[in-house]
Amino acid sequence: MSKYEKKILVRNLRMEDIDELMELWKRCFPNMQPWKRSQLESHINIFPEGQFCVEFEDKIVGSCSSLIVNFDEYDDQHTWDVITDNGYITNHDPDGFNLYGIEVMVDPEYRRMKIGHRLYEARKELARRLNLRSIIIGGRIPNYHKYRSEMTPRAYVDEVEKHNIYDPVLSFQLLEGFTIKRVNARYLPDDAASASFATLMEWNNIDYRPKSRRVYRAAFPVRICTVQYMMKKIDSFAEFARQVEYYVDVAADFGSDFALFPEIFTTQLMSFLEEKRPDEAVRRLATYTEQYIELFTELAVRYNVNIVGGSHFVEEQGDIFNVAYLFRRDGTIEKQYKIHATPNERKWWGIAEGNEVHVFDTDCGKIAIQICYDIEFPELARIAVDQGANIIFTPFCTEDRQGYLRVRYCAQARAIENQVYTVIAGTVGNLTHVENMDIQYAQSGIFAPSDFAFARDGIVGECDANVETVVVGDVDLEILRRSRNSGSVRQLRDRRRDLYEVKLKNLKLE
Repeated sequence: MSKYEKKILVRNLRMEDIDELMELWKRCFPNMQPWKRSQLESHINIFPEGQFCVEFEDKIVGSCSSLIVNFDEYDDQHTWDVITDNGYITNHDPDGFNLYGIEVMVDPEYRRMKIGHRLYEARKELARRLNLRSIIIGGRIPNYHKYRSEMTPRAYVDEVEKHNIYDPVLSFQLLEGFTIKRVNARYLPDDAASASFATLMEWNNIDYRPKSRRVYRAAFPVRICTVQYMMKKIDSFAEFARQVEYYVDVAADFGSDFALFPEIFTTQLMSFLEEKRPDEAVRRLATYTEQYIELFTELAVRYNVNIVGGSHFVEEQGDIFNVAYLFRRDGTIEKQYKIHATPNERKWWGIAEGNEVHVFDTDCGKIAIQICYDIEFPELARIAVDQGANIIFTPFCTEDRQGYLRVRYCAQARAIENQVYTVIAGTVGNLTHVENMDIQYAQSGIFAPSDFAFARDGIVGECDANVETVVVGDVDLEILRRSRNSGSVRQLRDRRRDLYEVKLKNLKLE
C-alpha cells in the first residue's frame, strides 16, 4: 500500500529550508518584497519553536512565522515593521504574554488541502504549551482593492464578516476563531492589494493560566563577580586549583550568579612545566584540558555559580585553539572558540581560529563569550545580541595599558551600540619563568549602556588597576529590556536595515 501513501508533516523550520522558503514566497506573493535570508536566519536563531512549515511529499508547501511579545507595550496602530523589528524579530520576548503571527504562506498549487489550517493549529498548540494569553495577527485583506472605490476598509471588513464578500485571508481567519479588534492603516506598505490596510485580530487561549497582572517585572537582577587574577609562579596543578577555588568561593559568598576568569590564565601552569619553546609549551599545557574541565565543572556545581572559566589552550586534531568554557551550575558545559587570533598568538603559539559565534542559554538569560581581541570586532557583538544575548563576557590578557584600553573602550562601545551589558576580566602580575608571557596590565570591570536607567558613566563596577582582586556588581535584565523598548535612544530598533546589515556566513570546514 505504500505506493498510495502521501506523507504530510507539520514541523519546525530549519536553516536548510531557507532557499526553499524564499522560492515559496515568490510563488505566494509575486508582487511583494520577499524575505531576506538574514531575516529568516534570525527567526530560526531567536525563536525556532515559533517557525513552522508543512511538508508534503518532501516538499515545503506552506510556512508561518511568529514571535512572542507583550502586546500592551505596542501602539494600537503599530505597523508590521515595528512589531517585527523590521522582520528580524530581535524584539522577541520569551516572557511575553502574546504570540504574534507575522506571516503565513501556502503554495498556490496546494491550496484547499487545509495547509493554512494545519499551520494555525500548530500556532494554537504552541500558545497552549507555552501558556500564552492569546495569538494576535495583522491580517491582510487582499480582495479590498476590488472594492476600494466603493467602501472604506471598515465597511469592507463588515461585509466580509456578514459573508456578503469573500476575502481569502480574512474569511479564513474568521473561520479559525479569530475576532477582529480594529483596522490598522499603513500596516504593510508594499501590500497594494490590501491598500496597506490590515485587520488586527486575536484568538484567545481559553486554557491560559494567568501568570501576573504586571506588564513588566519589577526587576531581573543578575550578580556578576569578575576576577582580576594574579599570575605568579606555582609548583603544581593542585596549587592552581586551590587559587581558583578560593575565587569561586568568594564569588559564591557574594551570592554571584556568574564568575568570570581571565583569558589564558591557565598559562600559569607553564611556570612548572619548564618548557622554553612557546609552541611546545602550549601543547604541553593542552594536556591539562581534562583536569581543567573537571575542576571547573565540580566548582560550578559545588558552589552553585555559573563560571566562565577564562580561556585555555586546547589541542584538537593537531591544531591549538584558544577556547573559553561556560560551566553552568547545573553541571552542563559549553564552549566558545576565539575567532580572531592576534599576531602574537599566531607568531609564538600558532593558534588556530574558531568559526562560530555562540549564544548560550543560562538560568539568568542568554549570554555570549567574546575572548579579548574578539570584542574589538563590532560585528560579533551585533550578531550575538541579535541572537538574544543580554550579557557579553570578555576574558582578556594584555601586556600594556594600550592593549588593555583597546579591550575596555571596545567593551564599553559594544554595551552602548547594542544595549547590552559587557564584562571584562584580565590577568595582572607576571610569569618570569614562562617565555612569551610578559608583564600583565588589567583593570577589570562591568559595563552598562549609557542612559538614565543605568549606572553613572555606564560603569557598574571596576577594580583598581594591576592588583589581585575581584569586583562584584548587579545588572538588571528587566531594565535592559525596558531600555531597548523605550530608552532615550534605541540603537537596536533604529538600525537602518534597509541600508545595511551584518551577516554571519555558515562556514563549514572539511
